[in-house]
Amino acid sequence: MSVRTLVKSIQNVMRQDTGVDGDAQRISQLCWMFFLKIIDDQDQELALMKADYTSPIPERFQWHTWAANPEGITGEALLTFIDDDLFPALKNLRTTGRPDNRGRVVRDVFEDAYNYMKSGQLMRQVVNKINAVDFNNLTQRQHFGDIYEQLLNDLQSAGNAGEYYTPRAVTAFMADRIDPKPGETLFDPACGTGGFLTCALAHMREHYVKRPGDERKMQAGLRAVEKKQLPHMLCVTNMLLHGIEDPSFVRHDNTLARPYVGWEKKDRVNIVLTNPPFGGKEEDGIESNFPQHFRTKETADLFLALIVRLLKPSGRAAVVLPDGSLFGEGVKTRLKEHLLEECNLHTIVRLPNSVFKPYASIGTNLLFFEKGEPTRKIWFYEHHVPEGQKAYSMTKPIRLEHLQPCINWWGGPQRKGRKTTDRAWKVTADDIKARGYNLDIKNPHTAQADHGNPEELLAKLAAAEAETATLRERLKTILGEALGR
Repeated sequence: MSVRTLVKSIQNVMRQDTGVDGDAQRISQLCWMFFLKIIDDQDQELALMKADYTSPIPERFQWHTWAANPEGITGEALLTFIDDDLFPALKNLRTTGRPDNRGRVVRDVFEDAYNYMKSGQLMRQVVNKINAVDFNNLTQRQHFGDIYEQLLNDLQSAGNAGEYYTPRAVTAFMADRIDPKPGETLFDPACGTGGFLTCALAHMREHYVKRPGDERKMQAGLRAVEKKQLPHMLCVTNMLLHGIEDPSFVRHDNTLARPYVGWEKKDRVNIVLTNPPFGGKEEDGIESNFPQHFRTKETADLFLALIVRLLKPSGRAAVVLPDGSLFGEGVKTRLKEHLLEECNLHTIVRLPNSVFKPYASIGTNLLFFEKGEPTRKIWFYEHHVPEGQKAYSMTKPIRLEHLQPCINWWGGPQRKGRKTTDRAWKVTADDIKARGYNLDIKNPHTAQADHGNPEELLAKLAAAEAETATLRERLKTILGEALGR
């Protein structure tokens, strides 16, 4: 049975359980079970490689002890063990005195996790199917990694859980353009399910990781925070799947809850790669962590202010922001002025509204900037939906090859040789200041649609409304006569 077929069969078993309601719960249930199997397989491999290694999970609660035997406990006995023994033990796992952080990873994952299944027999069926995957088998792990990405895609249909997912093509493009290297610190302050982290790992392993020391330096440089439980658990599992031995760098916390001035020089990083949540509001009091002139409840704005502070001199960032951050006034204007003074905002890639469909239909932009030099000019690049396609959708999503024209135009690591095209144009910092720091600059090479003379359009609207009122009165008369009134 292929890994893809196996995962589908597991989901089908879960659909028979009355306790699992919808995609979000099913994925959460799958995740903690996969997590325990993955970390158990890793523990057994580490025990062979390191003579002094012991698992942070007590023997009784290790996957191979209670789950690996197909004829093991089932029914009510299995549910009682999971609900009354396994979960309390892992939620309160003691880590004091341990030389590594894997115990804390387990505890953090289970902190807000739940067992939604109500049938012990169905639970045993799921456990037995999961046992068929050997996560120490590189081929199986790679195949499962692909399936795991599909599970993350499934979050799109799980209500607001979709906010955690950024299209793979976008994360891969941003990681490629930001070009992280082993030894650099890379931070995603709102990491969701870890899409940017996995793309950064793939990029470094393809281009720069040549020996074990490179791999160690790369893993040591990763930093991430996610405040919501489900995406945090998904991210940690994602990191284990991608060969990260110690994913404790993925903290379950709210980056914005730490005071702005509390981020010191020692906390600064070489790279920030992120899609901060936007369109939402932070809880009361969070904005008071920021200087008065940056205070707002708009999450994306607070993250932008923090990202500028977090970068080291010559540090670089790639950030997804909505159109509103480009043309907004007030705090947004002050933030953009600060950004252009502290950083070289060298490129803005404008994406069409449909990139984040179906759970968001707003214009988004990819901002690329470097700390240390003020902005002198900004290059804009307008990405187009492929010819013959009206918009991106779930069945026709954006793919990395769609962004290849932008990569070709980019101009290499130094961004030299860029040219104005029908998709690309540049604007000076002086022009931006004259516009009141409005960065919502349309493509000057695109002919704007002629919607007609406003006065004529208003006159036509008034005539149409008058005609509608006449028809409404006529209809009332006809209905009245028909009813004998």
